[in-house]
Amino acid sequence: MRTPKTLATSLLTLSAAALLALSAAGAATASPAPAKAPVSTSDVTSHTVTETGAADYWTADRMRNAVPGDVLADKAMKRNGKAAAKPAAALLEGAAPSTVEATAPKQQSQPALTQTPQTKANASESPVPHIGKVFFTLGGTNYVCSGNAVSSGNKSTVSTAGHCVNEGPGAFATKFTFVPAYLNGASPYGKWTAKALYAPTQWSSSGDMTYDTGFAVMSTLNGQYLSDVVGASGLQFNAARGLSYKSFGYPAAAPFNGESLKSCSGTATNDPYNPQFNTQGIPCNMTGGSSGGPWFIGTSASGYQNSINSYGYGTNSTTMYGPYWGSVIQQAYTTAAAS
Repeated sequence: MRTPKTLATSLLTLSAAALLALSAAGAATASPAPAKAPVSTSDVTSHTVTETGAADYWTADRMRNAVPGDVLADKAMKRNGKAAAKPAAALLEGAAPSTVEATAPKQQSQPALTQTPQTKANASESPVPHIGKVFFTLGGTNYVCSGNAVSSGNKSTVSTAGHCVNEGPGAFATKFTFVPAYLNGASPYGKWTAKALYAPTQWSSSGDMTYDTGFAVMSTLNGQYLSDVVGASGLQFNAARGLSYKSFGYPAAAPFNGESLKSCSGTATNDPYNPQFNTQGIPCNMTGGSSGGPWFIGTSASGYQNSINSYGYGTNSTTMYGPYWGSVIQQAYTTAAAS
């Protein structure tokens, strides 16, 4: 029998005949308004954020001491039990590949960023303006994930793991805040708070690992839109399987400390333990806190984003798995990007 361990901000636990679903949460801050319940359409559940003050809440100490979200796996296990297999047709694979082009930041002076060497995942990276840390609160506890600004009509959309915006199933997180290019407690581009959160209904209703991706739409900061300040990645959906990827994240669980950006690279292969998840894995030893970090097709952060860090197995896991971005996840993105 094989026992899986937590890897990214989430983790699966493989027990006799089943594996457990992950989770976390994510929510945020915006202008005062009447509280609104999550809204669900056929494939997408959304949550309008009405709380305020999240940016001020996330002090350097609170960011540094936020708990890697992989501990939420145990709670997800108790709620969700084993994951059910899905027919391949439900994934809508085979659709023509669909791409969204990247957005460059507006010309402006950028803060100088320096890198302090840290314990390596597969590689230490200098900060990337559009990649950052995601902070949120769930059940009174502060958690941390990773995220990435993606190209969108609203110029304000961030991708992350589904378990970093919603418990799956359960509540949306609160105090959801994105800190681009985080480094050693610094927030060189500011702290961006969410005004709405989006997840595939398959995630928000049952914690289905197949669809472990979420999107947050951020409020403006100092009158500016997120992608105008840090840029935004292009995206691709319904791509071929078995591509080469470079993934990024901020692993915070030992032996890492979450204070700087790490990366992993390799060719994707199918998850042999839970093929019903339809996920792919690449060589990677990032730990909790890296969940939600972007996967780019190719060898750099300039490629199309095509997945996120989701889970891994084993006490010293050497593979990070991410969901296949098919038509269901594309609909969640399209809904968030058009909001």
